Amino acid sequence: MGQDQADKGVAASLCQVNWDDYLKSYYDKPQSARTWSGYEVKEIYTPADRAGEDYDRDVADAGCFPFTRGIHADMFRGRYWTRREVVGIGSPADTHQRAAFCFQEGGTGLNTIADVTYEMGLDADHPWAENEVGLTGVNITSLKDMETLIGDIPLDKVSWSVITASTAAAATMAQYVAAAQLKGYDISKLRGSIQNDPIHFRYCGFRPACPLDLSIKLGSDVMEFCTRNMPNWYYTTVNMYDLREQGITAPQEVAFGLGIAGCYIDELIRRGLDIDDFAPRFTFYVSCHVDFFEEIAKIRAARRMWARMLKDKYGAKDPRSMKFRFAVHTAGCSLIPQQPLNNLVRISYQALAAVLGGVQSLHCCSYDEPMCLPTEKGHLQALRTQQIIAYETGVTNVADPLGGSYYVESLTDKMEEEALKVMKEVEDLGGMEEAIRTEWLDRQFELEAVKRQKEIDEREKLVVGVNIFNSEPETETPLGVQRIPENSARQQIQGVRELKATRDFKAVKEAIGRLREAAARGENTIGPMIEATKVGATTAELLGTVRQVFGYPYDPMEIIESPFD
Repeated sequence: MGQDQADKGVAASLCQVNWDDYLKSYYDKPQSARTWSGYEVKEIYTPADRAGEDYDRDVADAGCFPFTRGIHADMFRGRYWTRREVVGIGSPADTHQRAAFCFQEGGTGLNTIADVTYEMGLDADHPWAENEVGLTGVNITSLKDMETLIGDIPLDKVSWSVITASTAAAATMAQYVAAAQLKGYDISKLRGSIQNDPIHFRYCGFRPACPLDLSIKLGSDVMEFCTRNMPNWYYTTVNMYDLREQGITAPQEVAFGLGIAGCYIDELIRRGLDIDDFAPRFTFYVSCHVDFFEEIAKIRAARRMWARMLKDKYGAKDPRSMKFRFAVHTAGCSLIPQQPLNNLVRISYQALAAVLGGVQSLHCCSYDEPMCLPTEKGHLQALRTQQIIAYETGVTNVADPLGGSYYVESLTDKMEEEALKVMKEVEDLGGMEEAIRTEWLDRQFELEAVKRQKEIDEREKLVVGVNIFNSEPETETPLGVQRIPENSARQQIQGVRELKATRDFKAVKEAIGRLREAAARGENTIGPMIEATKVGATTAELLGTVRQVFGYPYDPMEIIESPFD
């Protein structure tokens, strides 16, 4: 094509531009002065907005109570946050391979997630699980599966985050400890964490597996066992992230998360533990959504609220108990299939907000999650996002670089004020347990989800590629689509069937009997679960036995019966 033809093509294209739309875009401006959660903000913030502030009381330096600016004085100068990517795909062997890939590419912590079947407490050979095994994570049915997942990873050197949140976390802990002991590890020296927050998981589609009383029982069993036997292990990560994914506001995320944490704290105290015995190992899983400053302010407010709650309400004396330790998962619900490469931008800003908020461990979503499980390239790009922030941007040079901003400090106060209002509402209902029992909490999720969708439908909230700057729908994902290996699920299911056919059933039945007796006496169930795991008991058998003691069906899906009755 000659230059004249090219010029004519450009001229023809420009003639097709709607210049009225161009002028509207040129003079475009924000159509709302509200945060994502709906709070009005002023045009500018000045020293007058901080006139009543007592710095030492309300903010203080990083590393000092109430830890608004961070839990360590030097923050990332001392050590970067742990850079993890959530991995769970196909079989335990498939997941081990992908986790190793992320580690080799610069990840500094392992993060494996369970599939739907495992979180529901089902073995891989369950009729309901046949088409679900390995589809959304990894299924661990037996000790052998856990040993395959671990492989040759040095458990006393690598920090492993095990994402099993439901009542199945008790079985996970038993399987992990059993595998570690059989490899010769002293479990008191193991480092890592388990999510273990079954209370919240009833709101993620797993209600049959997570009745409230059983959730408190098994969740607290894990916490008590780790407190007494595994001092370097973080025994819960209260999952505020999953709550936020339901559509609630930033202050609600904090309020509901702290409320659920209080349920576990109250139970552990009832068991005779001192707050300073266990609180230093409490952690949280926090969302970082798309409103940059609101998310930073939310994190700072949560840190301050936790510190005051532990000191004033629970009488903690150890400063470690008052430190809000948290991991961040960038907001999966903010990602969309339209124009998927835009998700890379969303994830980057969310990750930056997490770092500026003082995160301890970070998982970045992969851009392709609205379409499929993360591809290897998607995982790699997410990890590189963290590495660019850490090594190139300079934001890690100073602790809490936004501290002292008139806007950020005012917004932090606003987040705390609104979260405390929600917590007071819950308290007036009789506490978080009562709010859950009466399904008040369910209604809040429903109301906020409808409200968020309405805001998008009516263009009160603008989402690029959805209700503004639309383009033709994509027909392919730029870096491909992750496929689960076809034979992975079949091999997993066959392996479970072979285990059940060849194990010493008498030994399993006797171990299950001891577990049943311990649960009936109200004792901690983790020890008996470990011993039952070592002789071949499966996930469903461990959990089903305790479920029966509490008066629930052996099988959450009410399809199969206990083989031990």
